[in-house]
Amino acid sequence: MSILPPPKLRVMLCDDSSTVRSALARLLESDPGISIVARVGDGAQALAALDHASPLERAQVVLLDLEMPVMDGMTALPLILKREPRPVVIVASALTQRGAGATMAALRAGASDYIPKPGAAGGGLADPHFRGELLAKVKGWARLRQKPASVPARPPTIARPMTRGAVPKVVCIGSSTGGPQALAALVRRLPRQIAVPMVIVQHMPPGFTAMLAQHLDTLGGPRVTEAREGDVLEAGRIFLAPGDRHLLAKADGDHVSLHLSDAPPENFCRPAVDPTLRSLVAAYGRSIQVVILTGMGQDGLAGCRAVAQAGGLAWAQDEASSVVWGMPGAVARAGLAAGQGTPESLGDALASLCGRRN
Repeated sequence: MSILPPPKLRVMLCDDSSTVRSALARLLESDPGISIVARVGDGAQALAALDHASPLERAQVVLLDLEMPVMDGMTALPLILKREPRPVVIVASALTQRGAGATMAALRAGASDYIPKPGAAGGGLADPHFRGELLAKVKGWARLRQKPASVPARPPTIARPMTRGAVPKVVCIGSSTGGPQALAALVRRLPRQIAVPMVIVQHMPPGFTAMLAQHLDTLGGPRVTEAREGDVLEAGRIFLAPGDRHLLAKADGDHVSLHLSDAPPENFCRPAVDPTLRSLVAAYGRSIQVVILTGMGQDGLAGCRAVAQAGGLAWAQDEASSVVWGMPGAVARAGLAAGQGTPESLGDALASLCGRRN
């Protein structure tokens, strides 16, 4: 008895450039598990293609450009999300301040994720890093969407008990692919007044981090800002590493300040989690908690090892809720994770440890 291969993941490309559509189609269909079922040039055509396709032919993932004639992506997005079954929407945006602002607006409106269009200087759409990120996001979000409806956040699985009353002096959160939505889910669970400062390192290009900080700042948790040179780590605030700069902490008398570095990328990333964690260990010793959220690669692994050696604790997002279980999986497989959970449950654990809701 022959076993049928699993059905291919159906993807629609919506971009006003036929050249971009063709390039994206080649990239995506290089994966044998993906099929491009529609290529359209504006939002109105995307809606028509969804409505006219049979259930077995309808796109499960829509890659949606935000700037198009006739009907742009922001106009089409809420209409696409009303279709049943609801497709995953990943928006594509330019590497500009305007593109970053539109991207955050799209995430607030229900898009699952974003993919920045690479510039010609970085190899354009032929950049292998872009291909890897694109495939990871398309396949990862589709996998999550195919799971049953989410259940209330469960307490994180604890690998070893946390010392009662051991409130850290700083918390660092690292994330990459799928990170913006995971960060939002975690920050929403934090009280406005939290007893320690927090640092976030999200792999993101310049401009996008400023908009992400503004987005996270509106969620009702602690104040969130993009870190600036010389900022002092203060309780009740979250500092987000700016795009293309490493974020380093340095003890300075009775306080710890933040510094931006143009040192070479680590783990192919700048900002990267590892240099931030090394500097936090030097400044705070064992009084550190780390949370590693969804992301490709293993950035954060070496840093979490340094934290563990100093006596601090690391937590990892669980595989079931991760778009890509690369970064958190590396920490968990190395035996460095004190616990695993969803972003919501990890946020609840941090809120319980570091502060109280008003």
